[in-house]
Amino acid sequence: MRIATWNVNSLKARQEAVENWLQRAAPDILLMQETKLGDADAPVMAFGMAGYQLLHHGEGRWNGVAIAARDGLKVDDIVTNFGDGPVRDSGPGGTAGSEDDFDPFDEARMLAATVDGLRIVTVYAPNGRVVGSPFYEGKLKWFERLGRYLDDERAAGRGNQLLVGGDFNVAPTDKDVWDPDAAHGGTHVSEPERAAVRALIDRGLTDTYRARHDEPGRFTWWDYRAGMFHKNFGMRIDLLLAGSDVAGRLVDAEIDRQARKGPPVPSDHAPLTIDLDEPGKPFDADWEGALSRIAKRTR
Repeated sequence: MRIATWNVNSLKARQEAVENWLQRAAPDILLMQETKLGDADAPVMAFGMAGYQLLHHGEGRWNGVAIAARDGLKVDDIVTNFGDGPVRDSGPGGTAGSEDDFDPFDEARMLAATVDGLRIVTVYAPNGRVVGSPFYEGKLKWFERLGRYLDDERAAGRGNQLLVGGDFNVAPTDKDVWDPDAAHGGTHVSEPERAAVRALIDRGLTDTYRARHDEPGRFTWWDYRAGMFHKNFGMRIDLLLAGSDVAGRLVDAEIDRQARKGPPVPSDHAPLTIDLDEPGKPFDADWEGALSRIAKRTR
């Protein structure tokens, strides 16, 4: 089984790229973040034509999370927003104001479902904007709520089958940042944020990519600006954290750097994949070639 996570940065804008990638990598389960759609606008038919069931939890213009599961996989026990109730409507004519009206618990940032016996949780953590700001404090509180949800899942006997994936908006270590000195003092790399992610992992989860790869310089996000992708100035902020039974089945993990390229216009994130039990469909992420070319250009 292949499972992937990808912040698509607008599913409407990236639908063609996602459909192309489904053919390229053939995941059995794809977790998506930042779909930027309301549930009524989710492309259920398009995914159905591609052979996938689509679960979507959205609010409109911002945020939004989804799970696409290959047809034939059993899907049940769906939970949105930690089970805490509905979120705002940020679509046209909705009740939400601006993005500055920030309440992470009133935003579409979490969706869970049991898929083929795995407890899948897709998350889109708040950005945090500026260390010490209300957005930053809200981010840390949101991580605390995620931790309590995982505690409930473990208490219900599902901890070993957990797979928590998505855009965490945190680079767990200095190895996950292109230049720790340049990023120092900002969000995504502050110690409280990193401690929040460590607290999740300490609940019996494994960072699956790091379980297979120890190399620096492998990232999942690059800013659109200033040629950051072509310089490989990025961060590894998209993670797949696995409970013990899932981690025990891990045979491979990869970040598909090629999917960060266009056309069509790409997301600023690349998909992260893991394979359980046996390798999935081969694809060339081109890390060695890309890093070699970058090294030659920057001598």
